[in-house]
Amino acid sequence: MKKLAIVLFLGALIASCGGGAGSDTNATVDPYDATKKVDNGNPSYDPKRGEGKFTKVDIPAALDATMADNGEKTFGVKCSSCHKLTGEKLVGPGWQGVTTRNTPEWIMNFVTNTDAMITKDPKAQAQLEICLVRMPNQNLSDDEARSLYEFMRKNDGVK
Repeated sequence: MKKLAIVLFLGALIASCGGGAGSDTNATVDPYDATKKVDNGNPSYDPKRGEGKFTKVDIPAALDATMADNGEKTFGVKCSSCHKLTGEKLVGPGWQGVTTRNTPEWIMNFVTNTDAMITKDPKAQAQLEICLVRMPNQNLSDDEARSLYEFMRKNDGVK
């Protein structure tokens, strides 16, 4: 009899924890649907732009040489100890072709919001599995990130 009472009590307890018919707590949200907005007004996670504030970066066809020079300085101080300008891996992946493999938004979100990108982004997670070292947040300003992107374009042959 005690066993039956315990089983009935546990069954009632489990049943009382379930959501009601009108509950939407189990609603599925597609994390890759960029048309849906989140609280900060930005679209929800989009694998083409990554996680961060950059939703649209306008890049001119011609290279901005001054900006690229500033980006090269940033590379020398904050990036060159882990990245090569070729395709060869050092600690992190080589930079050759990076602007053809990723959008400007993705790259700028990655370099300014590194931790969130590594946590959420499948491409960043795949790189982590290859490199085995988590990229540290370099605390780049928006201007530094944009200049660094311009230097990456220069490295990829944009004139």
